[in-house]
Amino acid sequence: MLTRINGNTYFLAAPTNIGIFQFKDRYVLLVDSGSDNQQARRICDTLQESDLSAKYLLFTHSHHDHSGGHTVIRQRFPGCQFISHQDCSVYLQNPVLFAQYIYGGKPPAGLSRSLTFKPADPDIQAEAGTMRIHDEKFTIIELPGHAPGLCGLITRDRVCFLSDSLFSQENLQKYSFPFLYDIGAQLETYDHLQNIDADYFILGHGPNILDHEQMLELTDVNRSNLLRYLAMIMELLDQPKSREELLEELIILNDLNPDISEYYFLSSTLAAMLSFLSQKENLTMQIESGRLYYFK
Repeated sequence: MLTRINGNTYFLAAPTNIGIFQFKDRYVLLVDSGSDNQQARRICDTLQESDLSAKYLLFTHSHHDHSGGHTVIRQRFPGCQFISHQDCSVYLQNPVLFAQYIYGGKPPAGLSRSLTFKPADPDIQAEAGTMRIHDEKFTIIELPGHAPGLCGLITRDRVCFLSDSLFSQENLQKYSFPFLYDIGAQLETYDHLQNIDADYFILGHGPNILDHEQMLELTDVNRSNLLRYLAMIMELLDQPKSREELLEELIILNDLNPDISEYYFLSSTLAAMLSFLSQKENLTMQIESGRLYYFK
């Protein structure tokens, strides 16, 4: 069921939320496509039950849970045009790249299958600033950190779709060590969020519509959680440790219980954190007896 947020802006609450802006001629702009064909079919059915048709699909980023349903959407709405940031397009066109950088090489079959989808070839490039789509003005905001080329969208109804630039408190309680690609960019995104001029905010995951104050409070929660982990890593590096030793201690200290796929997400995020700390805190790397150690 479509939930009206304000004016002509709606969202479809789901494991991955879908943003919807309705144009005057009953075409719509979709924000993300869902994780798979099953969710995409529900999106299409919901639109057609309301006599709406998808004319545009904006990918906020290339992760499979936001991009995996695009083939069904284009099958049901053949004229639908795809929009993405250029840094996102590379991964949409080559979905295996995501699993490769998570794993650090050719990934095992199970990991690759769970993270990939059919390639998508965007028709329109999204750039930061005002963008005219179907005679309506939208604001594209760059929110990198969680993924290369992650973008948010603000409609004229003052609704902002934030995608995975922020995680809900419920998600952070369940996954306190969230997946991040670029730590410096993520911290800059938290600063950028403080200046967004909108009234309503929708996350990539979670059913709640946030007002501006709630969004700012959640930004502080996300920032504090990330800084806590960075400080914990620095404390653990009072003694030299390898990346795997660090990850082991972080998992134990924070009562994390990853499966094999989640383990690689944690490992990838830790690698990003170590890159960030190497620059900001002058961490040293040294190989001893065939093992790479990090230390202050």
